[in-house]
Amino acid sequence: MVERAYFDWNATAPLRPQAAAALRDASALTGNPSSVHAEGRAARRAVEEAREQVAALLGARPADVIFTSGGTEANCLALSPAIEVVGDKAPRDRLLISAIEHPSVRAGARFAPEVIEDIPVESDGRVDLTALADAVARAARPLVSIMLANNETGVVQPVAAAAAIVHAAGGLLHVDAVQAAGRIPCDIGALGADLLTLSAHKIGGPKGVGALVRARDDIHFPAPLIRGGGQERGLRAGTENVAGIAGFGAAAAIAREKLADEAAHMLALRKELEAGICAIAPQAVILGAGAERLPNTTLFALAGLKAETAIIAFDLEGIAVSSGAACSSGKVQPSHVLEAMGVSPVLVRSAVRASLGWTTTKADIERFLSAWRKVSSALSKGSKERPGIAA
Repeated sequence: MVERAYFDWNATAPLRPQAAAALRDASALTGNPSSVHAEGRAARRAVEEAREQVAALLGARPADVIFTSGGTEANCLALSPAIEVVGDKAPRDRLLISAIEHPSVRAGARFAPEVIEDIPVESDGRVDLTALADAVARAARPLVSIMLANNETGVVQPVAAAAAIVHAAGGLLHVDAVQAAGRIPCDIGALGADLLTLSAHKIGGPKGVGALVRARDDIHFPAPLIRGGGQERGLRAGTENVAGIAGFGAAAAIAREKLADEAAHMLALRKELEAGICAIAPQAVILGAGAERLPNTTLFALAGLKAETAIIAFDLEGIAVSSGAACSSGKVQPSHVLEAMGVSPVLVRSAVRASLGWTTTKADIERFLSAWRKVSSALSKGSKERPGIAA
């Protein structure tokens, strides 16, 4: 059996040992966290401890953390025309989103399609702040959604600068921090975000749990997505996923503790990886290289290389990577992120993403580069070694 090396951390991170232990321990709790007896109170303690841990990762108040089933639900809860600020109940008239957002944001949640507007990005993948200023000036009551870091390129967005523009126009800012959390600082106050989304499995927690975090308690959701009981302060009905939430909290705590050391570790290895990619194939392009990026993310392309074939070739060599293009029903669709950046179609079709994590080693990098040497040489030899690798 081929030894495996995992380079798809942006899709999901392995479960941290601390999260696995918390998940196991909480799974043994019998009570419903809404019950008032001892068993219920024990389950409630597990949920509230996790709420404190998630809040600490973001510099937020525990009372402003709303647990959800994941990042997608959190995004959909945030993107509502009915969102209110105390003393101001008029609906939001416009949803402004960057052109590189995750599909759960691009779908617009509860906004009608005709009131959703894309904000373009520069060629380096950063949101165009001039275009953002123009767009918010045209809207009476905008809600703006800009991700903190892009899941494909890793490009970090100028969120604090965007927040100043949005707030000057009387708007609210939602930030999808799913890819950024645990990799770069995500202090909700420093970012200027009014709402912020997290997903547990991106930081080493379990799948199926996330959170929407408010910057302050005067932001209200009069029309929650899921109604019923009064769980999550009436904002998300249904018995809490106690075990998942406990695992999320443990992952958040260790991510906060290890942030600086893990980021430095990943950045050093990413630089080594990118240097090796370009040394082996000088025509390779690192997409988004001109901007600040997450320390763990590399999106690279080599003209003539079909991304889906390269992914299979890497997989056969024991390397798990992904494409810069979204796959659906076995068909690779052009990446809306790279198209928004103005990347040429030939490079869009060949983009491959390698994302690292806290357990990635120099040996993993060497194995990746060994596989890359085979993949790229097959292209240069006219695909004789691996038929079908050329576009």
